Amino acid sequence: MQANLTTLAERISAAAGRAARAAGQVTLVAVSKTFPAGAVLGLARCGQRHFGESYVQEALPKMAAVRAAAPDLPLVWHFIGPIQSNKTRQIAEQFDWVQSVDRLKVAQRLSEQRPAHLPPLSVLLQVNISGEASKSGVMPADLPALASAVAALPRLRLRGLMAIPEPHDDPARQREPLAAMTRLFDAQRAAGFADWDTLSMGMSADLEAAIEQGATMIRVGTALFGARLPRRDPAGSGDTQ
Repeated sequence: MQANLTTLAERISAAAGRAARAAGQVTLVAVSKTFPAGAVLGLARCGQRHFGESYVQEALPKMAAVRAAAPDLPLVWHFIGPIQSNKTRQIAEQFDWVQSVDRLKVAQRLSEQRPAHLPPLSVLLQVNISGEASKSGVMPADLPALASAVAALPRLRLRGLMAIPEPHDDPARQREPLAAMTRLFDAQRAAGFADWDTLSMGMSADLEAAIEQGATMIRVGTALFGARLPRRDPAGSGDTQ
């Protein structure tokens, strides 16, 4: 795992250099969904601190196991999958970040259910930048209204945007939706969201293009953990992705 983390750090550094940016301006979220607690612990002990999960029923026991095994490791947990209304309480109580907010109803529930003794929940608005019917996310035209409404909610800290662009092998076509996300991010900041600091986009296959287009956070699984493990749905979990 250390070798994978080192190789990925080199990729991040090279991409940042091409964009005249510092590698430290890019936060790496290790996407650990479907991988066991032992894999998270192994990477955490190599220095990785941010981890992303997509399935509540899988994530919660894993997070508990990691905390029990390494209570002194200050890990940061991101929920990055589609959010079902019946899972918002668990997400609000257990995660530090939610990157996949795309409806006001979900944001309101997270706000109401975030425990008062915890810091405000950091949230990103997921944008369906490629207009794919199969993808979650607010459409770009509807983003300003949603951003204004979510920013007004208590117990949440709206930090910026997230996207999962349609994948392309052609670098030019990779860059188009990434550049569009950067324009949206910049436009919202100019409209009054001056404290936005996070643009989450880029995965194993397109992280270089994302960094070169301005990503401040990337979400990487395969390049760190290897091929994704098959997932078995817990009975009655209701999780979907």
